[in-house]
Order: sequence, then structure tokens, then C-alpha cells
Amino acid sequence: MEQKTAAVSMRNITKSFGTTIANRQVSLDIRNGEILAILGENGSGKTTLMNMLSGIYFPDEGQIFVNGKEEVIRSPKDALNLGIGMVHQHFKLVDVLSATENIVLGLKEDGRLDLKAAAARIRSICEQYGFELNPEQKIYDMSVSQKQTVEIVKALYRSAGILILDEPTAVLTPQETDKLFAVLRNMRDDGKAVVIITHKLQEVKALSDRVAVLRKGEFVGEMVTADTSTQEMTNMMVGRQITLNIERPEPADPKPRIRVENLTVRDAEGSLRLDHVSFTAQSGEILGVAGISGCGQKELLEAIAGLQKAEEGSVSFVEDDGTSENLLGRDPLDIQKKGVVLSFVPEDRLGMGLVANMDLTDNFMLRSFRNGRPVFLDRKAPRKLAGQVVEELEVVTPGLSTPVRRLSGGNVQKVLVGREISLSPRVLLTAYAVRGLDINSSYMIYDLMNRQKEKGVAVIFVGEDLDVLLALSDRILVLCEGCVTGLLDARTTDKNEVGLLMTGAHTGREGGRANE
Repeated sequence: MEQKTAAVSMRNITKSFGTTIANRQVSLDIRNGEILAILGENGSGKTTLMNMLSGIYFPDEGQIFVNGKEEVIRSPKDALNLGIGMVHQHFKLVDVLSATENIVLGLKEDGRLDLKAAAARIRSICEQYGFELNPEQKIYDMSVSQKQTVEIVKALYRSAGILILDEPTAVLTPQETDKLFAVLRNMRDDGKAVVIITHKLQEVKALSDRVAVLRKGEFVGEMVTADTSTQEMTNMMVGRQITLNIERPEPADPKPRIRVENLTVRDAEGSLRLDHVSFTAQSGEILGVAGISGCGQKELLEAIAGLQKAEEGSVSFVEDDGTSENLLGRDPLDIQKKGVVLSFVPEDRLGMGLVANMDLTDNFMLRSFRNGRPVFLDRKAPRKLAGQVVEELEVVTPGLSTPVRRLSGGNVQKVLVGREISLSPRVLLTAYAVRGLDINSSYMIYDLMNRQKEKGVAVIFVGEDLDVLLALSDRILVLCEGCVTGLLDARTTDKNEVGLLMTGAHTGREGGRANE
């Protein structure tokens, strides 16, 4: 493989947060005309390393060379002046402004800002690399993939020659991912240096030219993508051999457990979020829910869990003897008191799931308090439970008294999933249970899901990785703009069909539908 010139050379970069070392003596080259994938488990320091390059953090030790010259990057503005742009998982856009207004926001230009000229330049950038973007369109009117496009074009508009993308396909359909990859390849072929931080090994194989692996904050090696395998990459990330197969046991004696009929939900602004949704989730099975972010998955789970009011329809909990009870309109605590335990892992794990300033024990105690136990008297049971979750899910934490906000995102997610599953639910609702988790942690969670399934729990699993949904689920419910566009047998459908249903391109083949 032809050796490319280094756009960035990071040498002996070290960064600590208190007693936690995020990066230790990391040396890494990012080359022009190349797509570099950075892999590593949660807490391995991938995002921290790139945040230092993009000016969000400042290294404690080490040097950064850009195009051969040593530079000091103290802010994102410094990074942009050096041609370094980073697209984060959470976009930094102003909803009420247009694409053009967002792209030029904060730029100092001579004279009066000419939005028409800016829009023309944006169209030129889009044409050059293959983006699809309307410069006049408002952000609030855009899909997730369009918002991501605005962020990338914003960096290119500022003449970025080095582009870093953190988990760029996390909320994209397979078709949108293919489009993004085509654009990134065009950027690489134009001589730009592209870095992707991702957990999806199949995408690393499909897109990158070279892979760099971090483990526990240290650089452990790199390889040419074409010369390696997903198994080899996984072994290097984890430091040992792990199995990459997702088990899918056959459902044993499945029975209707949750029956949703004509469920219709509007948000606070009156917009329709769910439109007459009907399906049945069965005990002892995993029902996957596929859909583009914002298509109604969140509202669906919240309505079942008693956290979201419905305009019409019903959500019935069905007992083994066939008797049923409508859950709509009931308080979540009331639902629990009736013996119906709905475990909910929300998208916003620190916003809705855990209290950031509380330690692990206190966060487990929150559940005890909801169950009516004396919160100030009994800390032993929650502490024991927290200890079990930390041990079983290999949560990296200095101790049980560590505030949750000091844990990495992946470890926060493990705590949340572990706490919900520890309730021994009859119905387990999970939204993005493995979002941001490394491969080893993700497989632990898949194993936990299967164990719940084997106990007869009805698992409803909202996921963003279609490969995982297809491998883990028994059936897949597909939502598009709040409507059900398909209910498929996960064993016989494929990723392309699910992707088309997610965009409303068609409404499923008869043979691919699973029985209600």
C-alpha cells in the first residue's frame, strides 16, 4: 500500500481526569488521502484523543504536529484554523436557522454577510463530494442524516482538510450509511484525511484503509484494513479471544404478553408521533423495533411504560390465563404494584435513567424507593445489587461511591441496563441498550437479553444496528413516521428490506411478515 503523507502526528499524548488516565503516551499518525478507523472498548480513550485534536481538551503531555509543524491547539477555533473539523455524535445546530445560516454561524467575514453567496458555495461543496442538501432548509425540518450533512459541510466550508467523525452511522439507515460512505470516499480521494470513531466492525472493514486500536488509554497497534479480519480487530481491542456470534434460542412456549391496539400519541406541540400502531409482544421472545431516529420508537416504549399519554387506543398486559388489563392512563408505580414490572432503558441515560451526581448505590436505591422501601434505612440491598452489576458487567469504576457522572458513557449504560434487568421484569423495554458500548460490553448485554427471554420475559428491543436486530430478534416491528410499515420474521428477512420499510419505500412483502 502506498505510504501517504501525515496530516497529523500525535506524539506521546497523555491526558488524565483526576486519578483516571484517559490516554497514556499515545502516538498516532493521521494521513492525507486515507480513512482511518479508531477502535477501542469504552473508556479506551478514543473520543478523548480526538477531542484533544479538535481543541475541546488540552493534553497534559505530548506534542501535536499538523503538516509537519508542531502546533498548540487550545480551542476548537484553533483546530479549525489548522483545518481540523470534528463532527460529534450530538450535533451542535440551531433548529430555527437554515442550513446556510448554521454553516456560516460564528464566521467573521469582511463586510456584510452575503447568504446567497454562501449558499452558492455550499451547493458547490455538495456537488464536489456528492452531498444532498438544500441550503435554505430549516434544521427542524431535517432528518438526522441531513443534520449530519450540515455538520460535515460546515467543517468543509471552513476549509477543513482533516475531518473526524464520532460514531457517524449511529442513527442512519443502511441506505443513508451507504450514501455517507460514498461521500467520505470522495473526500479521501480528494486528498483529505478522514477519521471515524466507530464500534461497527463491518463498517470498519467496508470503509477504512487503516485501523488504529486503543486499549485502556494506550495505543496497542495498527493494521491495514484489507489485511485483517473483524475477529482479529476484536481480539486486539479486548486483549483476548472473544466469540462474535449472537445466540438466538428459539422462543419456548410464547404467549401474548403485551397487546397494543390502535395506539395514537401526540407530542406537546400536537404533532402526531404514533398513528394507530397495533402489534403483540410475546413472552419468551425478543421483538426488535426498527426505525429512523424520531419515528416514534421512544414514544411507543414510554406509552407502554406509563410515561406517555395516549390520545386513543389500548395497551393491554395479558396474563398466562388469557385475562388482560389495560395499562393506559395508569401511573408507572401503579403498574408496578399490579405486578406488571416494565423495565425501561431510555435514550437519554443521564436525563431520564440515572442521577448524575448520585453514586452507584444511590442510583440503585432510587428503584427501591419507588417500590415503597424506606430509602434512608436500607442501603445494604442496593449496595449489594450495585456490586453484583459492577462485577457481572465489568463496570470500570473506582468504587460504588463514585458519582455516576464520573463514569464513561459506556459504563453509565452498563449500570443502567444492569439496574433495570435486576428488577426481574416480566416485560423488558429497552431503547438503545448498547448505544456507545464497545463490542465486548455489547455482547454481554445481548447475552442478558437472551437470558431474560429464556426466563419467559417479553423483551421489546429498540436498536439502531440492523445487523444486531436481525441476529438477536425473533420478530422485527418496523416504524416509519409513527406508522407500522412491517412486522417481519427476523430469521427470513434481510437488512435491505428492513431499511426500505424504515423509509416507507414499501410496506413489506406478504411472505416476510410475521404473524401477530
